[in-house]
Amino acid sequence: MTASSTGNSNGKGNMILSYENDDNASTTNSTTISTTTKINKIVDFYRTVPILHLNGTPLPPSLTKLARPNQTLLNFLRNECGLTGSKLGCGEGGCGACTVLLSRYSSNDGRIIHRTVNACLFPVLAADGCHITTIEGVGSWRHSNNANTANIKAASNGKQQQEDHLHPIQRAMVDLHGSQCGYCTPGIIMALYGLLTVPAISDHDGAVVGPTVSHLEEHLDGNLCRCTGYRPIWDAARALCVVDTDINIEDAATGVGPCGTPCRECPEREVCEMDANVHDKIIDDEEKENCSNNNDGRGESEVVCSSSESKVADYQSILQQTTTTSVKHDGNGDEHYWWDQPNQMFPKELLPSSSNDNDDDTHIGDIQKQLAQPLMVVDTSIHNGGTWYQPTTLEGLLDLFREFSDDDNGGGIKMVVGNTEVGIETKFKQMSYPRMIHASVKIHTLHDIFGTEGHLVVGGCASLSMLQGVCHEWMTMTTDADASASDANADANDSANDGDVAAAAQKKSRTAKPIHDMLRWFASTQIRNVACLGGNLATASPISDMNPLLCALNATLILASRPSKPDGAVLTPGGITRRHVRVSDFFVGYRKVDKRKVEVIERVDIPLLATHFEYCAPFKQARRREDDISIVTCGMSIKLGPSNEEEKKNNGCCCCWMIQDVRIAYGGMAPVTKLAKDTMMCMIGKPFEESTFEEARVVLQKEFKMPEDVPGGQSEYRLTLACSFLHKFYLYCVGELRKDVVAASVVTGGSFPPVPTIASEEESGMGTGFVSAPKPSIGGNQSYPVPKVAVGLEAKHLGILDGSSDDGKKTKEVPLAAMAAAKKSEEFSSNKKQNVVVGQAATHASGPLHCTGEALYADDIPAPANLLHGYLIMASQCHAKLVSVDITPALQIPGVAAAFTHKDIVALGGDNRMGPVMLDDVAFLPIGETVSFVGQVLGIVVGVSQEIAERGARAVAVEYNSEELEGKAVVSIEDAIEANSFWVDQILTMKSGGNVREILDQEQQTQTTVDGKKIVVVEGSMRSGGQEHFYLEPNSTLAIPSESATNLTIYASTQAPTKTQDFCARVTNTPAAKVVVRMKRMGGGFGGKETRSVFCSVAAAVAAKLTNRPVRLTLNRDTDMSITGGRHAFLAKYKAGAIVNEEDGSVKLHGLDVQLYNNGGCKFDLTGPVLARALFHVDNCYHWPNFLSVGTPCKTSQPPHTAFRGFGGPQGLVVTEHIMDHLALACNVSGDKLRRENMYTLEDATPFGMRFGGEFTGKWNVPGMWDRFYKEMDVPGRRKAAAEFNKKNKWVKRGVGFIPTKFGIAFTAKFMNQGGSLVHVYTDGTVLVSHGGTEMGQGLHTKVCQVAAQVFGIPLDHVYVNDSSTDKVANTLPSAASMSTDMYGMATLDACQQILKRLAPIRDSLPPNATFGEVAKKAFFERVDMSAHGFYTLDDNRCGYDWDKDAPEDYPANLPENSWKGTPFNYFTQGVALAEVEIDVLTGDHKTIAADVLVDVGSSINPAIDIGQIEGAFIQGMGWSTIEEVVYADDDHTWIRPRARVFTTGPGTYKIPAFNDVPEKFNVSLLENVDNPFAVHSSKAIGEPPFFLGCSVFYAIKDAVAAARGEGSDSSGYFEFRLPATSERIRMACGDKISSECIASGTSASFQPKGSF
Repeated sequence: MTASSTGNSNGKGNMILSYENDDNASTTNSTTISTTTKINKIVDFYRTVPILHLNGTPLPPSLTKLARPNQTLLNFLRNECGLTGSKLGCGEGGCGACTVLLSRYSSNDGRIIHRTVNACLFPVLAADGCHITTIEGVGSWRHSNNANTANIKAASNGKQQQEDHLHPIQRAMVDLHGSQCGYCTPGIIMALYGLLTVPAISDHDGAVVGPTVSHLEEHLDGNLCRCTGYRPIWDAARALCVVDTDINIEDAATGVGPCGTPCRECPEREVCEMDANVHDKIIDDEEKENCSNNNDGRGESEVVCSSSESKVADYQSILQQTTTTSVKHDGNGDEHYWWDQPNQMFPKELLPSSSNDNDDDTHIGDIQKQLAQPLMVVDTSIHNGGTWYQPTTLEGLLDLFREFSDDDNGGGIKMVVGNTEVGIETKFKQMSYPRMIHASVKIHTLHDIFGTEGHLVVGGCASLSMLQGVCHEWMTMTTDADASASDANADANDSANDGDVAAAAQKKSRTAKPIHDMLRWFASTQIRNVACLGGNLATASPISDMNPLLCALNATLILASRPSKPDGAVLTPGGITRRHVRVSDFFVGYRKVDKRKVEVIERVDIPLLATHFEYCAPFKQARRREDDISIVTCGMSIKLGPSNEEEKKNNGCCCCWMIQDVRIAYGGMAPVTKLAKDTMMCMIGKPFEESTFEEARVVLQKEFKMPEDVPGGQSEYRLTLACSFLHKFYLYCVGELRKDVVAASVVTGGSFPPVPTIASEEESGMGTGFVSAPKPSIGGNQSYPVPKVAVGLEAKHLGILDGSSDDGKKTKEVPLAAMAAAKKSEEFSSNKKQNVVVGQAATHASGPLHCTGEALYADDIPAPANLLHGYLIMASQCHAKLVSVDITPALQIPGVAAAFTHKDIVALGGDNRMGPVMLDDVAFLPIGETVSFVGQVLGIVVGVSQEIAERGARAVAVEYNSEELEGKAVVSIEDAIEANSFWVDQILTMKSGGNVREILDQEQQTQTTVDGKKIVVVEGSMRSGGQEHFYLEPNSTLAIPSESATNLTIYASTQAPTKTQDFCARVTNTPAAKVVVRMKRMGGGFGGKETRSVFCSVAAAVAAKLTNRPVRLTLNRDTDMSITGGRHAFLAKYKAGAIVNEEDGSVKLHGLDVQLYNNGGCKFDLTGPVLARALFHVDNCYHWPNFLSVGTPCKTSQPPHTAFRGFGGPQGLVVTEHIMDHLALACNVSGDKLRRENMYTLEDATPFGMRFGGEFTGKWNVPGMWDRFYKEMDVPGRRKAAAEFNKKNKWVKRGVGFIPTKFGIAFTAKFMNQGGSLVHVYTDGTVLVSHGGTEMGQGLHTKVCQVAAQVFGIPLDHVYVNDSSTDKVANTLPSAASMSTDMYGMATLDACQQILKRLAPIRDSLPPNATFGEVAKKAFFERVDMSAHGFYTLDDNRCGYDWDKDAPEDYPANLPENSWKGTPFNYFTQGVALAEVEIDVLTGDHKTIAADVLVDVGSSINPAIDIGQIEGAFIQGMGWSTIEEVVYADDDHTWIRPRARVFTTGPGTYKIPAFNDVPEKFNVSLLENVDNPFAVHSSKAIGEPPFFLGCSVFYAIKDAVAAARGEGSDSSGYFEFRLPATSERIRMACGDKISSECIASGTSASFQPKGSF
């Protein structure tokens, strides 16, 4: 990785490196071409076909010649190679779904280098000479398509072992439940596959053990998962690693000591002090404690407990058996470690001839000769991808720049390394580069990194990962041998002085650390693996992380060129001119640099810091820690020295430390990376003390003052960050100076001035924050009741109770097998009986397919003949009339087949109207209508490829007229209130008790009392923002016409097949019976594909119908996020009162008046039902005697907003908890006390008339769960500990959040509570189930299979769900409201019971031990129907709510108010959560230390799936309430254009939680000894209820912020803390002096950052 070179000076302070004068370097393999000859006419030097190897196999030239210059590797893999395991999730390298492994032999390192890359960005031609490994090459499920796949067996865990062809990574992900929807899984596995190829460590005996956990934790940062919550993925990943600590790794991991006896079975367990036993006892104690906490004194046998540590240890004990499994890689049967698979797969022909033992070197030699040639590929296809050059010498590269840089008519030339910036420009900014040049790794001057006596030298094209690795090596130089070996100026013939060597190592280490630390958080591993420093500098991003740091380090750029004539610059014998420019002078304007067109950044020279008293530190703050661009980034360096006599005199002080030099550079504070020159001048020559930095802060505020509407917004926050970084730097330097003074005193024996002192509480601000902090280890405990087959609703609904009838006779119904099993549940307590399927923690039915990339999604379906690809024509503005749509320019583009608009639907005779509730939306907007939102669909263009279709859609000419419309677009809720823009007839009101407005108004005005008790009334508001679904799989549809386009088959990623069928039929004028919608699986949905997927399918159906050709329409991520809508933003205005009993300190809620407004966007969609559920949940778990809530749906110019996990419930719940906090503060009681004293009891009823307990909703568990957590989690103790911590730390605060929830289960629209299922039993005893639900990762199909397997008494893998199809189960409802298992589990039971009744005589005629297959076989010959359609409807009395129904005159007075309107919910899923966080007051950064969750899920059908749903929902709720911020072009964001456009349209601007954001300790428990008589097998719905529990993190942050505000007299007391709690809101709410100085108006106590609501 490193190389040595000798450096010397040219007399001008610039370093000239030896290779600059190396004649050989200038002539070897030179491809220099005369400037009078056009390069593209001389092809003798070039080969024109790339050499690509894929999954161990060379690709034939007939395939590789299809690779285009502008084609990504992902596009090539999917479209040319037919490998669909790698997914397109975002197209900008932000989600990792496309991750593949790229391997090449490095001559510098003498080994194969493996790097994961984002295939969605990486150019396919840049993989020339490399080996590409995709998920298909790693392992397969049931067949081996790869001779390199290790054959290992699944962890038994009481299950039958079966041989498969999964790689250990895939196996671990399956066994440890690491996938849900599975769309992100191949990318995550490939990321792990690449990370685990690093050189493995050895144990104490020198044996190779495996890759390390610390390496994994540092680098697993380039992938996103929206389903799992990451914890199970972390478990699976760690199960494949070793803990790099001082303990014996192998023994500790397996729980087996050197004696060979399992530690937990050893008779000397208590006295043994071996590493394995000590570590295993810690794990064992944690598990027992967790079980004890979750048992509530009921004994360990009733609860199954596991922890991340135990699962890892158990799995590694299995993995140890297969570590050296014999694998035939090359036919010789050699044994290899499993993590060495990439090396064994690497093609021999890509290795140097000397590295091969193969006797036939001719072919290898030919390949090597070809790879030594430069590459030129010209795209002659209709895609017009330009020309690709890959020179192999620096001279050749510079000649290309000289030849084409001034060719403005031809578009010039663009250098591409990792394509991480150019790929974004071409895809999202529609920039075109006709010539692209990629520097071969053979050009060492561009790719090498090494050290000289005074510099770190970084090649302009060297990858950031390589730079990070070199810096890590420099930081870890601990021995003289290490230092000597890597010192660039070490003379082998001289003996180096130990002190000099140590000093050199120290200089390198001190210089490397800030670079290394910043690179840890720079983008992602996949990006760093290909991105380079030169590219980062040349693109001149004003928010680059590295550029400010390079400025602070005073780095210099060396720009190389080959001019026609020397221009006075240094010209080497090779004809290369080199110009030196300081990085701080390089940026001359926004995205403009001091680089001539013919120049290339050859290298960056970074001066080394001194061994003592010179410091450099990086700082950054982003919306999310990992893989996020900075809001503000900074590099600061300072050089200190003892004051001399003159300085003492000038400063009027005794001996002190003086600032000899300082360099401060910021990104994100100006259009360019900028030095704070005025601030620096203010500091240089001043004493190093706090007052100097305070003075500098004043100058800094003036120097970087920004206007309120500055691009990027957040002007006050950005200035606050800049000032906060300066203060952190001072504290950091004080800490470092302390250490240096001690060290220097020892070395020199001299004395130094005293180090400035800081208060102990200030020390919490030392350091660089998370930038240099170790990344956390994520783990947790999971516990659930011992599995059992419980009886639930089936006992009543299917009429199969073995009880007495009214006439006293036993019922004669044949009992279900499930019933029989339940009656003898004690027989199954061992958890090992063959036919106990329900209640088991079975893995996801599609898990193995997820993990091998063999699971197909809509966009993976093989292309049918004559396939066309679609791209939507979308409006570029709103609040304007659509005047015309001219498709003529699109039709002139080669490859465009057709374009369709509204007039074509009219010609079809179709109905253009759409909408799930109101038909107020349209498929294609008609001419003359008003454009409702930016991105509204105007039509569709279809072409031979998606690129061609997109090019055509963008060519369509659209004309608008905005002059006829008055005012401006209504964007926010406040806009709607001002404009009175509501769906007035959909305003909802819920009232119970007295006239709450009169009561609260009177009490507020008169300060009256109730029964002599004090009344406290509060008034305020609360806002919660929207949320993007960010399902990893964008909307996708394949529409296939048949029978002369009279029939349509639609393959769609949708939660609503029937709704998709209905509207495709309606719009295309096709009978519904001739439209079949099929849905295999979704890559996530979360409600976003319930209604807002339909328009995508409709557009494809229209095009397919009119062309009579198959049409595939897959939305780009930015398109999907721009037009599909999301969670509704809410505004609540409230007044609430409570009665305080001053005698006993109790507080009782008295009344609540709350008005809810939600932002529905421009179409009604599901806005009304979402608002209704918010009203149903605004009480949460608390009894309000007097209650009034009014819900108003707002109509704006945003896209139609729609269902999202929780469906309005969380928005209502978060308002309640805000009000409880407000009341607790006003009543001077703790929030915990107020909440507990006002929870519903069995005597209470909700405002909508539902009672608790027994026949009403089942057991009311929230109070008991609250009490249990309060005691067992020691909530008072944790709050006290946080308070003590906060007293001692000024700049870091901790907070605790503790909240309950109840979530109603049922569709509130009665007709929707129905479901069907079709069950087929085949003659071999296997079962096929088709039901009306859809699988989106929630495990629905798995649970339904468990239900069916339990009924028939067969193994789980004998039951299969193929897909959801409208020709199998008709008239289905969307999979939503968490109701799917309740409905389709019961419907499946119904169908199974029908079949069992028919089979009963057959079974009776066979021996008792006859298999189910034998029964089925005989039934076939007996002509017994073994198919049945089951159907289930929720009881009329347990669903449906009529908001407008008045109380009947004779309605019983003893029944709750409003109960006459109906019963909106069948039951409640209940839970509590406790979270503890830590915030950085100076930056607003936060981390979640721990989260504990307890949920009542009844008797779980599959506890592993239920726990996975809880964890995923929790993290999604945590994301909504913390880092996920949707931003629109509104009054708060005037820098975004056009108005009403959504700004957050991809992972670059919208941040969901990443691997590093999970609670460090994440514990989840399922409540024991609970049942639910209202659902199948006594289970409860689980998909949505836990979402709100993630908001416990939000309330913990609020608690920490309150602690910070409490230290300032102006900031203490009530404050509206809006959701989400972004870093900006956290920082600006803390109310300290620094933030107050940076706010233009008002004070920090009342300041509210801008937001889109």
